[in-house]
Amino acid sequence: QVQLVESGGGLVQPGGSLRLSCAASGSIFRIDSMGWYRQAPGKERELVATGTSGGSTKSSDSVKGRFTISRDNAKNMVYLQMNSLTPEDTAVYYCNAQIRSHASPLVPYNYWGQGTQVTVSS
Repeated sequence: QVQLVESGGGLVQPGGSLRLSCAASGSIFRIDSMGWYRQAPGKERELVATGTSGGSTKSSDSVKGRFTISRDNAKNMVYLQMNSLTPEDTAVYYCNAQIRSHASPLVPYNYWGQGTQVTVSS
């Protein structure tokens, strides 16, 4: 069984920073990609940023220049450094990964974390 566990959310003032972490654990053969999505109240879940095991990354236009995604492949972790936060960044942030388990090394499956709340407010 594969699990994703996020940490690092919380309440921050506008202009502040937070760093989210996500750890993948379980019977992992290979992680193809890891990233972050978010869902604000009344809105659909949207991509924030994602990165492949090869090092390529992509992020949404709304966070470019403010958020940075990074990975530690050796630790099966992904991070999201969020700077210059605004109230519009308030959402539940979900870790997402495409992982091949030892039971299924040829086929990646999509996994989600439980989500961590980020609230930007004065």
